[in-house]
Amino acid sequence: MAGILFPDVEAPDLHVMSFNIRRRFDRITWPPADRWPMRKQRLRTFLGARRPHLLGSQEAMPDQASWVQVSLGSPYGRIGLGRGKNREGEGTPLFYDRDRIEVEDWEQVMLSDTPDVPGSTGWGNTIPRVAVVARLRDRATDARFTFVNTHFDAFSRRARRRSATWLHDLVARRELPLVFTADVNAHIRSAELAGMFADGLLVDTWSYAPARRTAEWGTFNNYAAPRVGARRIDALLVTPDVGVRAVGIDPRPTGTQWPSDHLPVEAVLRIHPSGGPR
Repeated sequence: MAGILFPDVEAPDLHVMSFNIRRRFDRITWPPADRWPMRKQRLRTFLGARRPHLLGSQEAMPDQASWVQVSLGSPYGRIGLGRGKNREGEGTPLFYDRDRIEVEDWEQVMLSDTPDVPGSTGWGNTIPRVAVVARLRDRATDARFTFVNTHFDAFSRRARRRSATWLHDLVARRELPLVFTADVNAHIRSAELAGMFADGLLVDTWSYAPARRTAEWGTFNNYAAPRVGARRIDALLVTPDVGVRAVGIDPRPTGTQWPSDHLPVEAVLRIHPSGGPR
């Protein structure tokens, strides 16, 4: 494996990435690799070289989201706010290449029984969890699709099970093809996340792709050497009408260290205007 996994992806294909960029914690000094001032330039180098058409990020504080947007370059837009009561703080923003993607509509919802109440909790999660749900159009192909980006709870299995069911129900209500990115905080194939795949409404791009550019690395490496067979807790899922061309998880550091405690999951997708054959 040499170079960037997916260089120069062109229409009708789309380069999509899910990446937990790791929240900035100013008072935590260990391990040194986790310090935001130490890794922000690595993140800029990594994203600037790859420039996916769509990036679903997790754990982004407002200043980090701005850093990601600048790192990607001037054509990139951003949607998504914080998860707090005033929509402040950590969020799950979606970044998109304006030259390729048009945002037709979007909303931000909480993963709770009161999704329209900012900062609300429930389902077993004591920390607010937020999702960005967007209706997008591919300017190159005129294909319209839904994109969902979120971050499931890290501490409650019940919250993750309920979040998986929420996703299933959201997909069931949508007529358009759908792409889902997230840190789901459990192995993709775990029983607690099985609700995401009920009725065959969603498929895992890793299992669906005809080409895998890398081994199946565990995506939470915590600044240590990645391991094959470790939990893949970062998801890139699609509805079956989305063509999956290739997938990959790049395990290599940027320079001497990694830009985050997670590895990004990448895929090359093809969405037809009618959601038709791949």
